[in-house]
Amino acid sequence: MSAVDLARLQFALTTSFHFLFVLLTLGLVTLLVVVQTRFTITGAPVHERMTRFWGRIYVINYALGIVTGVVMEFQFGLNWSGLGTFAGDVFGAPLALETLIAFFLESTFLGLWIFGWGRLNRWLHLSLLWLTALTAFASAFWIMAANGFLHHPVGHRLDGTVLRLDDFGALLTNPAFTSAMVHVVFASITAGGVFMTGVSAYHFIRRTPETDFFRRSLRLGVVTTALATPPLVAAGFAQFPVIARVQPGKGEAVPWIGAPLGFMILIGMALVVASWLTLPLLIRDAVIRLRFPLHLMVIGIPLPFAAAIFGWLFREIGRQPWLVQGLLRTEDAVSHVDASQILLSLIVFTSLFALLAVTDWVLIARAVRRGPDVTPAPVSPLVVTL
Repeated sequence: MSAVDLARLQFALTTSFHFLFVLLTLGLVTLLVVVQTRFTITGAPVHERMTRFWGRIYVINYALGIVTGVVMEFQFGLNWSGLGTFAGDVFGAPLALETLIAFFLESTFLGLWIFGWGRLNRWLHLSLLWLTALTAFASAFWIMAANGFLHHPVGHRLDGTVLRLDDFGALLTNPAFTSAMVHVVFASITAGGVFMTGVSAYHFIRRTPETDFFRRSLRLGVVTTALATPPLVAAGFAQFPVIARVQPGKGEAVPWIGAPLGFMILIGMALVVASWLTLPLLIRDAVIRLRFPLHLMVIGIPLPFAAAIFGWLFREIGRQPWLVQGLLRTEDAVSHVDASQILLSLIVFTSLFALLAVTDWVLIARAVRRGPDVTPAPVSPLVVTL
């Protein structure tokens, strides 16, 4: 494989891994906001226990996801220096804002939320979680703004051999960004809903004594999925006219690119049908007594994540041979690095990411099997987990 092929493969693997962490992080923090808001308003102990249990899983996934994100960012300088040289003034602006405004603030609010259990006023503690969620989606906002520029470069002028940013507002109204951002938001909420549903179903299969706890979690997961999947599918189809307008030749250089697109659409439609068929079964807990749907819920946990990867493949590989659509070809953006060095870093990063993925799965599986704490601790159990 050439240096370009290896660099593309490495970035594809690291981005895919990182995107899986991001989906679950955004989805779970949204559901956590719902659960803790209920607790703050009602004071019901079950909602506090739900916040702690699902919050523990959220923090595990968030902590390991940070590492994957750092590795992914390094690759822009290591393997794709041509992109920074040519379009760094434009492409780098939203990435810098993502780091300075969104990521640092999100980490700060989350840290205060973790260590604030039992120490802060309930409403102040809830506000920290709301701010954590808002800055998490703000982080996704700036990343997608940068990605949208690669698909439909706007807001720039050519200054010699480099691009200069001259219209920041154009980046934020870029149709390649705005349509995709809506899709990502509902994809993450769907992933969180499916995950919560599957974990709750797993405990009912094990005949958990925590019936009320996981009944509430199961209902929240199913309802969230049922509400998020229709706009998710609609936002996906709404991108086709945008693609036809700003990327008319998308996918022509990659004959097989329609396959992942088809799989993504199939999974999305299946989740819509499954979630809406499950809603009537929530009445009088009929779904809990039927073992078969519970097993399907557990098996279905990977589906939204698989659909996200399929969608990413179509979106990113489909614009080849362009890295910046119509302006910079992929082969011209790769760094002048020997293929053997990229191969070495590919092996190292892939091994590291595989280790992180296994670690994430083991820690989350352990937290899931452990179940909720019987009596809430006076301080956050999230710290002990990490």
